[in-house]
Amino acid sequence: MSARRPLSGIEQIVGRPYKYLRLEWTDELAMLRVRTCVKPIQCYSLAGLTEMQRVLDDVAENPGLVRHLVLSSDVAGVFNFGGDLALFVLLARARDLDSLRMYGRRCIDMVWWLENAAQRGVHTIVLVQGDTLGGGLESVLPFHKVIFERSAQAGFPEVLFNLFPGMGAWPLTIRKAGFSIANDMVLSGRLFTAEQLQRRSLVDLVVEDGEGELAIDALVRTVDPRLRGTLAALHARHLAAPITYESLLAVVDLWAETALTLTTRDLRLMERLARAQVRKVGGEDEGAVEEIKRIELDTAWSDLRGNTQWDEEHGTGVTVWTGLPGG
Repeated sequence: MSARRPLSGIEQIVGRPYKYLRLEWTDELAMLRVRTCVKPIQCYSLAGLTEMQRVLDDVAENPGLVRHLVLSSDVAGVFNFGGDLALFVLLARARDLDSLRMYGRRCIDMVWWLENAAQRGVHTIVLVQGDTLGGGLESVLPFHKVIFERSAQAGFPEVLFNLFPGMGAWPLTIRKAGFSIANDMVLSGRLFTAEQLQRRSLVDLVVEDGEGELAIDALVRTVDPRLRGTLAALHARHLAAPITYESLLAVVDLWAETALTLTTRDLRLMERLARAQVRKVGGEDEGAVEEIKRIELDTAWSDLRGNTQWDEEHGTGVTVWTGLPGG
């Protein structure tokens, strides 16, 4: 029997069994496409974040393999609803500050990777088709090129139910659009059209609905021949207007502490919105959502057990987990 051929780097990356991601590889352009479809809600759930971070870690562990990383959604009408509202309600009611911080750190780890992608030799593009809210918009801002289809809209609605936008909303919006625009966008809670976001310098290119895929191909083929110079310029831009990991962590702490001040009315509003999100994407039975969030939370804490840094800073999460209602 002949020896099995060892898998190449890209075969290992695209061959992983993902539940919420669909990966595609274009060898000619060294382009990795990542398409998301998170159930039951198209948001940044713990399970979805874990899968996305695995992709990013794989790219980092194979330097020079991926030249272009492209993110988009497989869910019609929705790019990403942002933070996991069903999980927030669960943790706020349990007053589980450690788990809120853990979730926030998972979010900023993804943002931080994208923030430093040029230094890794990776050019990043995001295509937004449909709604992107709160953390969904925050996750878009670190990408080197942001493409919106014309009917897409985005904003930071968290302030409407007394939870301020966390993670990277302020620093990333300020850097791209300036303080005055960031102040208006974050504090108003309004949704903005693709054209309005482009005028505010948060979107690089607006295309007609259905033309996003063609725009990605054209953009990659334009950038690829001059990739090294482009990445050097993007790295210099990062150095000129740096965002530190420590500042993102500080915002996470403030966000988590604010979540514990939410009123019963706030939490009920968040629950209603989470149910509406499930219905919009044709998700699973609403009654299963809380149980799914409990399983995701338990899995996330289990992944962290044995990690010395987390053990020292936050414990294993066992006490917090068993203290949850019904846990």
